[in-house]
Amino acid sequence: MGAPMKVPAAGRLFMSGNEAVARAVWESGVRLAAAYPGTPSTEILEVLAFYPDLYTEWSVNEKVSLEVALGASMMGARAFCAMKHVGLNVASDALMTLTVTGVEGGLVIAVADDVGMSSSQNEQDSRFWGRFAHVPVLEPADSQEAYTMTRAAFELSERYRTPVILRMTTRICHVKGVVATGDRVAPEQGAFVKDARRWVMVPGHAKPRVPLMYEREEALRAEAVRSDLNRIVDGTDHSVGFVTSGPAYMHVREAFPDAPVFKLGLSYPVPIESIRGFAASVGQLVVVEETEQLLENELKAAGIACHGKDILPRWGELAPEVLHQGLARLAGASLPPPAHPAPQPVFPRPPTLCVACPHLGVYYTLSQMRNIVISGDIGCYTLGAGHPWNALDTCISMGASMGVALGMDKARSEADRNKKILAVIGDSTFMHMGMQGLLDITWNRGNVTVLLLDNRTVGMTGGQENPGSGRNLHGEEAPRVDFAKLCEALGVKKERIREVDPYQLPVLFKALREETKIEEPSVIITNRPCVLIDHYEPTRPYFVEEDRCTGCGNCIEVGCPAIHVTRRDKEVKASGKEVDLAFVRIETSACTGCGLCVQPCAPEAILHAAPLPNVQPVNFTRT
Repeated sequence: MGAPMKVPAAGRLFMSGNEAVARAVWESGVRLAAAYPGTPSTEILEVLAFYPDLYTEWSVNEKVSLEVALGASMMGARAFCAMKHVGLNVASDALMTLTVTGVEGGLVIAVADDVGMSSSQNEQDSRFWGRFAHVPVLEPADSQEAYTMTRAAFELSERYRTPVILRMTTRICHVKGVVATGDRVAPEQGAFVKDARRWVMVPGHAKPRVPLMYEREEALRAEAVRSDLNRIVDGTDHSVGFVTSGPAYMHVREAFPDAPVFKLGLSYPVPIESIRGFAASVGQLVVVEETEQLLENELKAAGIACHGKDILPRWGELAPEVLHQGLARLAGASLPPPAHPAPQPVFPRPPTLCVACPHLGVYYTLSQMRNIVISGDIGCYTLGAGHPWNALDTCISMGASMGVALGMDKARSEADRNKKILAVIGDSTFMHMGMQGLLDITWNRGNVTVLLLDNRTVGMTGGQENPGSGRNLHGEEAPRVDFAKLCEALGVKKERIREVDPYQLPVLFKALREETKIEEPSVIITNRPCVLIDHYEPTRPYFVEEDRCTGCGNCIEVGCPAIHVTRRDKEVKASGKEVDLAFVRIETSACTGCGLCVQPCAPEAILHAAPLPNVQPVNFTRT
């Protein structure tokens, strides 16, 4: 990040949905934007950080980002926050109260649902939050609508003094299109008005505001009927009509270009009577929604006959081929029950950690340990569950490694009495939601060893800054969390906190072996930066001396993708036992010289490569 960018002039710009939202936020005169990185929403704030005239920050979690945005709104400023779908679960505590207080300056919450689970642990439909919190939901279908609806959301927010949810999906976030943009127009900002009955949500103040929330919701129902964000796209074949929203609209238009469509842009509150009239104009009504049968159930409850999840799958994107199969079922074709089609076969490319990733040594070491249960967490290090390490036993949600580990410890059976319990968590996840778990472990005297992987970045979402990196969103120097002191403050004894270099496998193994034997909370902090950030300094690469390589395969178990198997063989030992051999080479152009593969190499066949003349080492600085 850095100085504000030169803002492109108003006109037609080629933008992703995330970029279009960022542009619209800036044009809307927003004074503050906060977020926590999470695919597919990350780029919204990354782009916003380059725009002038507004404050932007990475918050430590989504709840804090929403609270920061609410504070700005209370001051009369327009505010914005962004998160992925599971992030709204974290922020929901604040959301469910601010829907009662309402807002002052316009407040828009962009929530990116990962339909199809491209990079998430679940598939969640954030439209439910509109119903649950009684707030309007807008659903763009492309980049232009992402821009238009973001601007409309701020106007709607201020007109009804309500937060507004902008529901994005992975397809909208990342697909680009031409967007007609404008100029920034900052509305006149008000000031904070002391009003304890509105802003201090004790029961006596909250109760009188609940009826106001329902009155607002009824007014929004009328808004949904007259809003030009909801429209009918007429067709020539009225045998079947569709009700849909978001990117599913594009799929419907591609699959059935001649069919009439009721397109919902302001998808909640639902304009029930308008849809009833549309249903009367078509032979059969089909509701196409990603992912839950939310709208379908509401229409059926209102007495509107329709089809939906009886012919369409309940998960994944509803691509044109899926819609064609669904309509074939509706026409009476004998097809299997609706299910998402199997992915097309492609060349296998299992996810893996990067070359020289500091987590490689951690998982190689853990894979060598026995009689241990490993509670994992959300981040790059979740990949430790895969081949060749198979070194994670659980992974649930952000920060859950700590609580799960404590629960395992406290509920051990006699069969598990001697097993060691280990929790693995990354630095950003620890600050996001893991600190409370560690506090619970120490407070309740849990016998858990915590492996805190400090790689000085939010690695999984692209290398964003966090309070442990020493820099803020804009690359400016910022206070850096001292994890050892923080863990001590949370109740871990100073002598039970160790900092180790994860590239030094014997030291790491010794620390793990010793700390897991101690029957009290302990923390091991690894201290190597992610290889994709500018804190990382590569050294001379390695190569394999073929004449020395015996095919033992020890280096392969490290899991570094720079190591390639060139030949497999078998050997019969004197005992008569047959063993598999794997001869390898190292991709020298990718190797950064971390030395992890050297340490388990039995025949010492891995050597430093000679430096090439006038060639600099590979630079992994993120740009």
